[in-house]
Parts: sequence; structure tokens; C-alpha cells
Amino acid sequence: MTNGSTITHFILLGFQSSPVVQKILSWIFSTAYVITILENTAIIVIVRWNSKLHKPMYFFLTKLSFLETFYVTATVPKLLNDLISGYNLISVCGCLLQLYFFLSLACTECFLLAAMSYDRYLAICNPLHYNNVMTNRTCWSLASTSLFLGFLSCSFSIGLIAQLDFCGPKVINHYLCDISPVIHLSCEDISKVEIVDFITALFVLISSLVPIILSYVYIISTIQKLPSEKGWTKTFNTCASHLTVVILFFGTTIFMYARPKAIDSFDFNKILSVLYSIIIPMINPMIYTLRNNEIKKSLLKIFLTVKYF
Repeated sequence: MTNGSTITHFILLGFQSSPVVQKILSWIFSTAYVITILENTAIIVIVRWNSKLHKPMYFFLTKLSFLETFYVTATVPKLLNDLISGYNLISVCGCLLQLYFFLSLACTECFLLAAMSYDRYLAICNPLHYNNVMTNRTCWSLASTSLFLGFLSCSFSIGLIAQLDFCGPKVINHYLCDISPVIHLSCEDISKVEIVDFITALFVLISSLVPIILSYVYIISTIQKLPSEKGWTKTFNTCASHLTVVILFFGTTIFMYARPKAIDSFDFNKILSVLYSIIIPMINPMIYTLRNNEIKKSLLKIFLTVKYF
């Protein structure tokens, strides 16, 4: 922070309501958080435990589980603390750190979903070359590149925000630190930050969404050439879970940051943020486990083994 900054803490308004409603919300969000952690941990354990699942598709699934565990942890514990204790203060440094990790992990998920779509494209469209291309080294390279690009892409915007002076007001009408409510508290010109943020968002969306769209264009084209409807359905089911997660994640994210101003409001932002930062990460593991027979069989086998002992 620069020497001209006069504010050291922000106030997160969160969900302003009666103590009873606050308590109900704390129970709902804490339950969703625990479920998300348990689900993702279960997926990681199942894949590591069952050697038959040591395949590229499940490799990326475990990395997605790791990612979403940290993604919800970046915001939900602070939200729960505010709801339970009523202590809604957050330091400027803490706010910037939360903003950086929240956005970087979200961008990383965009790139990781693109890597997963490439894996599905090779498996369906080029099955003969799949094992030669999707080696363990390739999988780690794609996952590492996703992480690197995710954190790098947000570094420029957060670096510029960290140089702003915050002179007041210090109230953020949100339950987390997001770019728009934070930069509008600055007493300086924020046009440069907004331009960099727009370019970053455009880069992340184009470089992740375009490969996903192209992959599924080729996948659908290949599936349509299959001789029977049964083969069409069976093949498409191998990537249905990933496609569902892509639609949910990108759909809510794009709607959050690219919707018409006519329906733009702080209260609506909070509700939509809850959807893509808490609810969807809780739903994603359910989508993968409910639609994946191998994971369901492995989970059942673990339960039977534990019950036997």
C-alpha cells in the first residue's frame, strides 16, 4: 500500500438481517462448506485408493477437487466468522489477499476445465493416440500450466489495486472482497485498473472457453458418426459430467460479470456470488459421482470394506 492510504480496514456488510436469520444462514453455509470439503476429500481418496482409477480423466478430477477445496476456503470461513461473531472487519491487506486467491483459483478452474475438455476430446476423437499423448507428464504439465496461468492472470489487476489509496468510505456491501466493490472505494482514478481487469477477464474467457467449445464441437461431430444410438449415448456419457460443470461454472460467472446493468444491484450480486462461490462447488462433486459408475462402484466397495472390518 502507498503512504497516502488512510484506511487500514474495510467493513464487510455481508447479509444484514436479524440475529435469527444470521444464525440460520451460518448453519446453511457451514453445512454447505463441510459437505463440499467431505465430497472433494472423498473423491481424492477414492481415486488414490483404487488403482483402476489412475487414469488422466480421474487425475484431472482430483486436481479439480483440490482446487475447489481451496476455492471455497478462500471465502466461506471468513463469511461464517462474520455471521457468528458479528465481527465484519477485514484489513486492507487481508481483503487484497482474499481477492487475489479467490480470483486466481477461479481463473485456474477455467483453465483446468479447458484441460479436461482436451482430455475428453482425445479420448473420444483420437482414442488410438490417447495413451501416447496423455501421459503422466502431459497431465502434470496441463495441471501446472492451469495453476500458473490462473495466478499470473490475476497478478496484474491485484498489483494495481494494491497501489491505490483508500480514503473512505470503507464499507463494502458484500460478504467477500470482489474487484468492483473494492476499487470503487478508492479515491484515485480507477480507469487503468478497470481496463486491465477487462483485458484479464477477456484473456481468461477466450483462452479457456474457446478450447472447450472447439473440443465439444469435435466430440459431438465424432459421436454423430457412431452407427447406433446406444453407442452415441454411452460415449457422450463419458463427458456429460464435465460438460454440466462447465455450463454451471461459466454460465454463472459470465452472467455475474457480463449481465445488463438493468439487473445490476449489490443484493443481487450477493445472491449470485453465493451460487458460484458456495453452492456450485458443493454440487460439482455430486454431478461427477452420480454420473460416474466407476466412482460409485469404488465408493460402494470402500463402504463394504469398512463395514466388514
